Order: sequence, then C-alpha cells, then structure tokens
Amino acid sequence: MDLFIKILFIALFFAVTIFIGFYCRKKATNSNDFVLGGRNVGPWLSAFAYGTSYFSAVVFIGYAGSFGWEFGVSALWIGLGNALVGSWLAWALLGRKTRIMTQHLNSSTMPNFFAKRFNSEKLRIIAAIIVFVFLIPYTAALYNGLAYLFNVTFSADVPYFVWILIISIVTAVYVIIGGLMSTAINSFIQGIIMLVGIALVVICALNLNGGLMESLKALATKPGVGGWEFASIFGPDPVHLIFVVLLTSLGCWGLPQMVSKFYSIKNENQIRKGSVISTAFAIVVAGGCYFLGGFGRLFANQKSATIIPDIVSSLNVVVVAIVIVLVLAASMSTLSGLVHTSAATVVFDLMDDKKKMPEKKRMTWLRIFVLVFIVVSAGMAIFQYYGPKELTKDIASLMGISWGAISGAFIGPFLFGLYWKKTTKASVYVSFIVGILLAVLSLVLSLTLTGDARGNVQWRVNGLLFFDLADSIYMGVLAMVLSLIIVPVVSLFTKKPDNVDEMFKCYSQKVVVTSDVALTDPNETHDKDLSEDESDIIEENI
Repeated sequence: MDLFIKILFIALFFAVTIFIGFYCRKKATNSNDFVLGGRNVGPWLSAFAYGTSYFSAVVFIGYAGSFGWEFGVSALWIGLGNALVGSWLAWALLGRKTRIMTQHLNSSTMPNFFAKRFNSEKLRIIAAIIVFVFLIPYTAALYNGLAYLFNVTFSADVPYFVWILIISIVTAVYVIIGGLMSTAINSFIQGIIMLVGIALVVICALNLNGGLMESLKALATKPGVGGWEFASIFGPDPVHLIFVVLLTSLGCWGLPQMVSKFYSIKNENQIRKGSVISTAFAIVVAGGCYFLGGFGRLFANQKSATIIPDIVSSLNVVVVAIVIVLVLAASMSTLSGLVHTSAATVVFDLMDDKKKMPEKKRMTWLRIFVLVFIVVSAGMAIFQYYGPKELTKDIASLMGISWGAISGAFIGPFLFGLYWKKTTKASVYVSFIVGILLAVLSLVLSLTLTGDARGNVQWRVNGLLFFDLADSIYMGVLAMVLSLIIVPVVSLFTKKPDNVDEMFKCYSQKVVVTSDVALTDPNETHDKDLSEDESDIIEENI
C-alpha cells in the first residue's frame, strides 16, 4: 500500500506536468515565445519561476543536509540570505533595469547582452561557451539529489540510472513542447507543492523529537549528537557559514538562468509584486530546508547527502509521498530553467548570432539542444555516481563549481553593464578570465591534493579555517568579489564602448502612467485617455 501511494503521487505529478506542456504548445510557435514568453509573463509566474529555479534538490538534499550537519540551526542564515540578498535585493537592483535594457538591445540571453552592450561578438561566443560548459555540473547535481531521495524512499534495487532516465524524459517532453510558458506555469504549480511540502515536513520531523524546543535541547545536550554550538545562533564555524551565504545568495545575480526571469516580466507593477512574492517564497522554502537540515544530527550518525532523505523516510507515507513530489517539483523546475537557458544560448549566440536562420529551423535547433543538454548532464550525473571516486564530486561541490565559475565571470560585467556607462569591454574579458581560472584551479586542487597536502592550500587562524584554495565555495566567493572589483578598476583605465550614451537613453524615456502609480497636477490637461498598454508602463524616474 505504501508503494502504491508513492507511485500514485508521482504519476499524478508527471501527468499534470506533461499536460501543461501540451497545453502551452500554442504559446511556443516561434523562438521569441519559446525563450521569452513574448515578454508578457505576470508577477506570480515570474516570481515562482525565479524561486523554483533557485531552489532544487541541490538545496533540499545536498546543501541542507551537508551544511545543516556542519552548522546546526545556524544554517538558517543561509536561507535568510537567499531570501534577502538572492531574492529581494536581486529583484530590487536588477529587475527593472534588466527588463528595460534587454528589451532596448533586443537581447534574449546573457551572452547576447554582453555582445550588444559592449559591441563585441567575441564576448558572445566566450560567454555562451562558459554557460554551456559550467551549467552541466549543476544539472548533474540535480539528478544526483533526486536519485538519492528515490534510493532511500523506494527500493534500492531499482538502478540509479532508471530514475535519471524517467526524470530526463518527462522534463524534455514539457520543455520541448511548451517552451517558456510551459516552464513558467509548471514552476508555479511546482512552487505551490514546494511551499506546502516544506512546511509539512519541518513540522512532522520536529515532532519526532517532541517539537521545536525539545529538538533544540536534544541537539545541544544529547550525547553523541553535537553540542551547544550546533543549537546556537552563529554555529560552530561562522566564517565558513558566511562564505556559503555569499555563494548561494550573491551568486544568483550572475547566473543566466536566474537573471533571464527578469527579461520576460510584463511591466513595472509586476516587478514590485514579483519581488515580494519571490522573497516570501524563499523565506519559506530555503529557510525551511536549511532549518530542517540543522537538526540532521538527530537523525544521522555521520555527514551524508542522504541526511534529509533519511529524515523523510521515517515519516508517514503520505508525507513521504508529498516530499518526493516536492523534490521532483523543485528539481524539474530548476532543470527546465537550466536546459532552457543553455539551449537558447547555443542557438541564439553560437549558431544564429546574425538572426538569419529561418524561424522554423531555429525552433528545431532550440528543441534539439534542449534534448542534447539533458542527455549530456544526465550522462555526467551517471558518471559522477558510478565513476572513480577520486574523479567525482559531491552535490555541494558540483554546485559550487558551477555557481562560482559562471557568477564569478558574469556578476561584475552584468551589474556594472546595467548601471555604469563607463564599463568597458576589456574589464569584461578580465572578469571572464579570472572567474574561470579560479574555478578550474579549485577543481584541479581538490582532485589532486589529499591529506597533509590539502593543508598547504588552506589558511587557518587559531585552528579555524578562513580560506581553502581547493574548496569551490571559498573560490567561488573570491571570484565574485574580484569580479565586482576588477570591472570598475579596469574600466577606469580602458576605453568605453561606442554609442553607450544611446544605449542608456532607454532609462530616461518618458512614458505615461496612471494615477494609482503617480499623482498628477489636477489642472493639467490630457489630449487622450491612457490606453491599456500605456497604463501598464511606469516612468523610470518615479
């Protein structure tokens, strides 16, 4: 009976997901609709698409379990950082300007933005290669997180690759058929599942130890569990905690699959609503995940990627089934965003940069590369699971490599490119080079150094680790910070792009607003009433 309930929940979820893909096929008849949804996506869909792309099985299983074990309940700071910096501040600083500038430049991808903003086709190609190569490890981490959950909650006799195959097929179907609108609508439904599931599993898991206060007491005093520091507000390793908060929060500012959600927002009012919805979503989902992970020591004897699945497996079968669907929803929404972004990058920025490809052929290639990316990332996930252990990485490391490389290369050029006219092409090249070199250096060191040799690339003060050259999390944060420093410094000594003043005119364009957005002089006369489209637009200076 338990197996039937689990399979029933999964089958219903897959059925709804595929149905939405077919339902949205009429909204993906051309490449613009397939990639951007016609730049007409509402606040709820945009916010949930952003949130579900942000949080996946990597967070619920990899990060929440691993960092909950290391930091205890102080891991909650990671979730709060994700909400305030990764969601609210990202929407506030990037949402409006990204929407305005990308539409003005007719840009549909981040590499395309770099090419047009800095008048360089080479930047488009380099950025597209970075996106395609370094999103693959992140996608592999998603597969691994899901497979861990399935292996714990179902019979371990089912081969790992079978679960990967099932997930790949379903995701490919609804993304290929329905495009962005299918992804957005599915993300909204998947987001609702995530909100309900997280709240339910946190409550049920804490009740296993007598509730919140009893769980905190057990975490602090129970022999063999941990100690008071794991129940404290800053935890046993605050320095490492700060680096994790920065990587997972600031990192999304430079990730194309996250920033692209701002491209398709309909208008200003929806940006404001979207920022509130996205932040609330992050508080519940990310906060709940890391808070639950903080009690992992009550349920496991050692640090493992399966801590959260182990907790879940001890709950009521209906709750287990809901959590399975929750993690499926989180991962498939993120996976769809990743393959969507990667396919658009390859087709628009590497194959059709001059926009001369016939529309029908462009759509065919978009769908082909969605499939290619899914196959490649699934293959990497299988290798990561079955391959030689000395050549494979855990879930947290895979995400650190991906986020560190991409955001380390892109965050400075994208942020300053939106805000500062004097940002130069040379500064973008330097940021790209530094970001990728640091990511590769971290990967090489982590694969080649073990034992005492690993200590030679670590900086410790009074026994506390402050930095580790072989850790992708530390190096990813370093790459992002350097990008934000390199871009303005190099730009001061190099030539700014031509026609940059013309590009920034899009911010000062005068438009008409309704009175619920801005007060007007009652004595002012108007030649005509506002049209529906005009009432949706807000003046940039307000």
